[in-house]
Amino acid sequence: MEYTTLGNTGTTVSRLCFGTWRFGRQTGDLENETTREEAHELLDACWDHGINFIDTANVYGDPDGTSEEWIGEWLADHDREDFVIASKVYFPFDGWGEPGPNDSGLGRKHIRAQIEGSLERLGTDYLDVYYIHRWDESTPIRETMRTLTELVREGKVRYLGASTMAAWQLTKALWTSDVEGLERFDVTQPMVNAAHYDAVGDYLDVCADQELAVCPYSPLAGGFLTGKYDRAEDGSVEAPDGSRGSLSDRFGDHYATDRAWDVLEAVETVAEEVDATPAQVSLRWLVEQDRFTCVPIVGARTPDQLEENVGAVDLDLSATQFERIDAARNSDM
Repeated sequence: MEYTTLGNTGTTVSRLCFGTWRFGRQTGDLENETTREEAHELLDACWDHGINFIDTANVYGDPDGTSEEWIGEWLADHDREDFVIASKVYFPFDGWGEPGPNDSGLGRKHIRAQIEGSLERLGTDYLDVYYIHRWDESTPIRETMRTLTELVREGKVRYLGASTMAAWQLTKALWTSDVEGLERFDVTQPMVNAAHYDAVGDYLDVCADQELAVCPYSPLAGGFLTGKYDRAEDGSVEAPDGSRGSLSDRFGDHYATDRAWDVLEAVETVAEEVDATPAQVSLRWLVEQDRFTCVPIVGARTPDQLEENVGAVDLDLSATQFERIDAARNSDM
């Protein structure tokens, strides 16, 4: 495993982060995407492969909090200091009955309640990274940053992170922290992959300028960049049964654009040249971003898938190969 410093922080993480959003998650009438036993097997595999960065959220799993609980159970048999644990706050938490008026968002009351719940479920005294899961238009960013700053200074959180939001919102939050003398975001978590990069280009420009670490979710475009989908004559996606493409009507519009098909073709060509899988090439393309520290969040379903993902660490793309994927990404610009 390769390791890197997480942006401007003093914390070292594996070049891949393991995402646990599938732990205990139910899709429609299906069973849990990942059961408790499978979750612990995956965490064992992470440890075996040297992955020390684990990402979760208070609302992951059915019911909410399941992912954190299962991680906490597993973590109890390991040294907490060996791992970098990230969780999130924003959405209503369904484990407390019908949500009340203060049971969501980024107000002081909700953040304070949710950090205690996350720490208890994870069985830890602190989080290494605490993300705001979304931007809260109803709460002044000053209140949010002041509350998060308190958590850092109390030792309950080490670093602050920002997930999905607009570039101007991230800029406003950073400016507020600087002007008010508050802790600022050091880590971000946008949706970024080779097929979906320019849509968050302004956001990534802010990250690069402010030296923020980028931990992309959906680095394989929901499985699209693994090459398991075919393109129908009408340009739509032909998805295997049970895959995300078959379960989501939005998949084609969200991931499989004309540009994405061009990117996939370039990725598959490079994969053949370096004797790797398209998934490994796609992940390595992110890891080798040179404008900012990039640590993709992988959400493998099985230890075998995780092993494949980890293989990206051993790849070395040439400048020409890297630029070829870039050129496909920019083909219709």
